[in-house]
Parts: sequence; C-alpha cells; structure tokens
Amino acid sequence: QVQLVESGGGLVQAGDSLRLSCAASGRTFSSRTMGWFRQAPGKEREFVAAIGWSGGTTYYADSVKGRFTISRDNAKNTVYLQMNNLKPEDTAVYYCAMRSPVTRGVDTPRAYDVWGQGTQVTVSA
Repeated sequence: QVQLVESGGGLVQAGDSLRLSCAASGRTFSSRTMGWFRQAPGKEREFVAAIGWSGGTTYYADSVKGRFTISRDNAKNTVYLQMNNLKPEDTAVYYCAMRSPVTRGVDTPRAYDVWGQGTQVTVSA
C-alpha cells in the first residue's frame, strides 16, 4: 500500500518562500503523475500543480503560475513544491496526491487515488 507523507509547511510572512516535500513509499511512485492540492477553511480542495512521471511535464493553476515550481526525484520517491513570493491567499492545508493510472485529467481531486495527510501553510500579511 502506497503512503504519502508531506512535510515543510509552516508560518511565514508575505513574500517569503517555503518548500514542501512529499515522500512516497512503495514502488509505483516513479510511474505515476503526482499532484499538489490545497484546501482553505470553508473552501473546496483546489488544484495547485502536477508533474508527469518523468518530470518532463508540469501543470500549474493560474493562481500560482510563476511563483510555485513542482519537481520530483524518482530516486528518492519524493515530489517537491517550491513556493516563492507567498501571499496570504496561499494559506491552506497542502496535500500531495498520486494520480490513478486509470483516470484522465490532472487538475481534479477525483483523478487521484492516494493522498497524504496534509501540511499547513500559513502566510501572514
């Protein structure tokens, strides 16, 4: 059974940077698209970024494009989310997820079948 464990969240000020990590157990990591989602209080879970199995293809939500960078290291079974120029509206619980091999799309939670427990990111003004 694959497990995902996020780390790297915290409390920062607007304009600061954070790097989130998501470590995966199991042998399927290197063949699966990985994604980051976030959920703020009272809001639905929303897509942030995704990366194809080889790392050659990336996808971003418009709200984070140019500020966030997703990457992966298949040798370490880890996916990263580098977040720069953070804004208060980036405050949320951030989740990494592994996309199901039998679904299409990368920007909907329904396409992912394994989720981490989440890590809190709080950005103060």
